[in-house]
Amino acid sequence: MQKIKIELTKNPKAKPTDETNLPFGTIFTDHMFVMNYDEGQGWHDPRVVPYAPIELEPSAMCLHYGQEVFEGLKAYRTKDGRILLFRPDQNMARLNVSNERLCIPAIDEEFCVEAIKTLVNIEKDWIPSLEGTSLYIRPFIFATDAHVGVHPAKHLLFIIICCPVGAYYPEGLNPVKIYVEEKYVRSVVGGMGYTKTGGNYAASLKSQDEAEKQNYTQVLWLDGVHRKYIEEVGTMNVFFVIGDEIITPALRGSILSGITRKSSIELLKSWGYKVSERPISIDEIVEADKNGQLKESFGTGTAAVISPIGQLKYGGNIMEINNGKIGEISQKLYDNLTGIQWGNLEDTMNWTVEVK
Repeated sequence: MQKIKIELTKNPKAKPTDETNLPFGTIFTDHMFVMNYDEGQGWHDPRVVPYAPIELEPSAMCLHYGQEVFEGLKAYRTKDGRILLFRPDQNMARLNVSNERLCIPAIDEEFCVEAIKTLVNIEKDWIPSLEGTSLYIRPFIFATDAHVGVHPAKHLLFIIICCPVGAYYPEGLNPVKIYVEEKYVRSVVGGMGYTKTGGNYAASLKSQDEAEKQNYTQVLWLDGVHRKYIEEVGTMNVFFVIGDEIITPALRGSILSGITRKSSIELLKSWGYKVSERPISIDEIVEADKNGQLKESFGTGTAAVISPIGQLKYGGNIMEINNGKIGEISQKLYDNLTGIQWGNLEDTMNWTVEVK
């Protein structure tokens, strides 16, 4: 395993003093992890250095052709002062799935988990302790070749940055309002929908802007072929409780294989719930709402963990779910997932990794 060189900053930044005011993704810590890839040499020169701007050629291929991937995970401070990561091996495995689709050389997953732990340990004083807060960790890879021409890069950078954060949505754990997109599509089977790459999010900007203009928090995407099957929300996988069945769209290659999604399914099944991963149409949701069988809905993701959905807008049809209140299953999942993540509940699933 490669040795990680460490260069500590000589100019540390002031850390936030008000942990009740940590807007998501705006405050960054003192250091970042960097590793280079060069054809013929592989991934090399892993290092932790002071957080600083990146110098790129104007012709850098990432700027022109979008060859880049990223991940997102968190570090949590427990009440007894320990620092925990939640399933970081899953994030690094998923990063390699994205790498393969974007023609980016695979990383050593075990080494990159160690890199995360090294950086988090250096930045441990940045990790907030207030309930609901954490240190968000953003690993990403991008092409740096100074060349205008479409082909896989021969030179890349792998960087990890961190930021202390509070709740992702302003609503916190209060149910969010979701706008169902009918005009635009984000991905199709055979495309890049199952990867974490910027192009997927660029494709969502137009609809997200329209949703916000109508006072909705996020967009729920329908499939790109039939325009009727539920896929995912812009930043979350999505679940619906219809009768006694908990349904989430199956992974067919057009949506992200969420780690919180996977963890939620495993917990729900361990509790004896009937969980189905299958195609579900917006018409089925509308019908379930009309006949009173749509009991609750929620999104799952690293940033928000569990986000109850209180309202869906599909065309002229506005569906109020569970009277706009958090549902029993959503609350149970949130309490158990965050309980494990913050070390307040026993981790019987062996999901957490302590940073020492």
